[in-house]
Amino acid sequence: MAASCKDGYKDGYCGSDAVETPPLTLYLGSVMSTVDEQLISELLDAARSAGADGADAGVARSEGTSVSVRLGKVESSERSEEVEAALRVFVGQRNASVSTSQLDSETIRTLAARAVAMAKVAPEDPYVRLAAAGEIASEIPQVEIYDPNVPTVEHLTETAMAAEAAALAVEGITNSDGGSASHGVTHVMIATTNGFSADYRRSSQGISAVVIAERDGAMERDYDYTAAVFGEDLDPAADVGASAAARTLARLGPRKPQTGQFPVVYHQRVAGSLVGTLAGAINGASIARGTSFLKDSMGDQVTSTGLTFIDDPLRPRGMATRLFDGEGLPVSRRAMVEDGVLKSWFLDIASATKLGLTPTGQAARGMGSAPAPGSSNFYLENGDMSFDDLIADIEEGFLVTEMMGSSVDMITGDYSRGAGGFWISNGKVTYPVAEATIAGNLKDMFMAITRADDIDMRRSTAAPSLRVEGMMVAGS
Repeated sequence: MAASCKDGYKDGYCGSDAVETPPLTLYLGSVMSTVDEQLISELLDAARSAGADGADAGVARSEGTSVSVRLGKVESSERSEEVEAALRVFVGQRNASVSTSQLDSETIRTLAARAVAMAKVAPEDPYVRLAAAGEIASEIPQVEIYDPNVPTVEHLTETAMAAEAAALAVEGITNSDGGSASHGVTHVMIATTNGFSADYRRSSQGISAVVIAERDGAMERDYDYTAAVFGEDLDPAADVGASAAARTLARLGPRKPQTGQFPVVYHQRVAGSLVGTLAGAINGASIARGTSFLKDSMGDQVTSTGLTFIDDPLRPRGMATRLFDGEGLPVSRRAMVEDGVLKSWFLDIASATKLGLTPTGQAARGMGSAPAPGSSNFYLENGDMSFDDLIADIEEGFLVTEMMGSSVDMITGDYSRGAGGFWISNGKVTYPVAEATIAGNLKDMFMAITRADDIDMRRSTAAPSLRVEGMMVAGS
């Protein structure tokens, strides 16, 4: 029996596997305004009127306030409010995506017409489609991701001043690049012509300080920061400033590193970069294209035994928490690598279909692009040894606290990055190191990881400090 669709969103759209279903309305309380409801409806109506068989639309509103100070004086106080809309249209097996920040009715109609015209001349793609009725999220979880306590400009100014003042009060600090404090809110809405419509709002706050020290005519600069969804989870401003000062002073008198093969320790400040590289290697889009060095590794041991990498889009107060994915599918916590064994790819509908798999609800969506697979709160679970224990038996090694530049071949796994930090001798952190290069192959590196227990779970991509055996270290 052929499926039918009578009551989809507005006129409705049914694919070949659709079923008769009423429109889904999942507005979280009163978060979605009447204006935004009308905007989403207008985008989808314009797409259908222009000749699309189906469409999905997204609207992102963001607002933020930031204050920057330098040497005790306000340098800037800024307020921003932005709104952007995205529309993806389907004409048969062809599709096109467009976006705009001009949201008047005439622009929306013109945009939809252009999108349909683009879709009609695009190549057919049998893998890209709207979510079927049975795939879309039927319930939206309630997760704590919005702090209703909005700081005033005066409070942000006082916070930025306090961070910088604490740094400048440390003996040896000679100048400041400033302190800052910020607050922002992002409101995300997604709707489709087959009945999905939902939204959520997430807040974020941050404090930072950057200062300068000088020795023998050579200046060094470093920083520290704290960021969180809720203001009460931020480190105190004075602690941020004092830490920025300590980091800066520790960098004075740097040397180039020894050259050779040594253990490299990624401080938890930068260890998330290695976790992010793994996320890229198991991205379903790369796997479907065959452009990842892990493309044939499902079910294999790909990291050291005992390592588990989690993607958790529903973590309370997570910086990358989302209540549904970019295609309207439900989201859930998922072990991507468990005890070192690769268990899952990051998948959206297109990559899952191409690979003959089921979508995992991991589509991310920027307003300027179509949905694509991506991580949310992605982290390597904490270890059970202290940082001191992690380095205690290193005779000679390199502690990386800063990274710059990148040369990573995701097809072969070859890895090379510029780095700065400190040299380790006889289990102790000694002199500062600058102008270093670290290199290896990611396959070997992931199999040679040992963890500390110092993860900062406030970050969207997080890891404890990581020790990687046998990497090449050289002066640049």
